[in-house]
Amino acid sequence: MEYDVIVVGGSYAGLAAAMPLARARRRVLVVDGGLRRNRFAHHSHGFLTQDGTPAAAIAATGREQLLAYDTVQWLDGKVIHAQRIEHGFRVEIEGDGHREAKRLVLATGVVDHLPPVPGLAERWGTHVFHCPYCHGYELNQGKIGVLATSPASMHQALLLPEWGPTTFFLDGAFDPDDEQLAKLDARGVTVERERVERIDGELDVVLYSGRTLALAGLFTMPRLDIASPIAAMLGCEFDDTPMGRTVKTDFIKATTVPGVFACGDAARLGGSLPLAVGDGTMAGAATHQSLVFGQI
Repeated sequence: MEYDVIVVGGSYAGLAAAMPLARARRRVLVVDGGLRRNRFAHHSHGFLTQDGTPAAAIAATGREQLLAYDTVQWLDGKVIHAQRIEHGFRVEIEGDGHREAKRLVLATGVVDHLPPVPGLAERWGTHVFHCPYCHGYELNQGKIGVLATSPASMHQALLLPEWGPTTFFLDGAFDPDDEQLAKLDARGVTVERERVERIDGELDVVLYSGRTLALAGLFTMPRLDIASPIAAMLGCEFDDTPMGRTVKTDFIKATTVPGVFACGDAARLGGSLPLAVGDGTMAGAATHQSLVFGQI
C-alpha cells in the first residue's frame, strides 16, 4: 500500500490529525484544496499561545512543521472520488490520478451559506461572524446584532449580551413565543421585527423603512454543507443538526465506515480553530492505533 493514511483536507484539523501519525513515522499524504473556512478572518483568537495571530500564519506554520517529518507528503489538489479496495482505500485526485492508503482521515471542512442579505457576505469574517468566543471581545462592548436564520438563533441572541448591548433582528426567520420573549427581555436583548434590507458602510444595518442601526459586530448562524461529497460517497452516516449535517463519529472520531475517521468542522458543531486542532489530534492518534491494533 502506497501510504498508511491519506488525510483529505489540510486546514487546522487535517494538520493536527497528520501530526501524531507523522511522529509515529507513518507514511502520510495530506491532500488539500486550499480553502480554509476562516480564510476571510484576519486574525485568530482564543487559541492558547496563538491569540491574535493571523489565521493564515497559523496554518502556514502548521504545514511547515508537519512537512519537517520525512514520512509526510503534501499535495495541493481536490479529492473527487474515494472507494474501498482490498486492504484499504483508493482516492482519485482531480487531474492527478489516484493514491492508495490503509486508512482515511476526512478533514474536509464545511461551506457556510449565509442569509441572502445584500452586503452581508462581503463583511463575513471581518464584521459579520458566527462565533462570539472568537470575535466578541474585540468589539469592545459596542453594539451587537444577531441576524436570525431559524429558531436556533435564540441561542446566539441570549448569549451575545455578554459582549455588548444586543439587538435581535428576527428578519422573518421565526416569531418568538411569550416564553422566548421573556428570556430575551431578561437578558436585555432588543427584539427588532422589521426586515433587514441591506448592510451598508462599515456595518450599518438598513431596515426596509430606511431606519439604520450602526453596529460594532453582527452575528448569524449560517446553514452548513460539508465541503466534499467523499464521506457520503464512502457510505458514512450523518447527524442532522440545526445548522446542517455533520459526519457521524464516535468519541475517537471513527465514522460508521471501518477505517475512515473524520474531524474538524465537518464532523462536529462549534467550529473554531482550537476545537478543530483538538478534534484532529484525537482522529490522528485513533487512526494510528487502528493501524497498530488492526481495529477497523
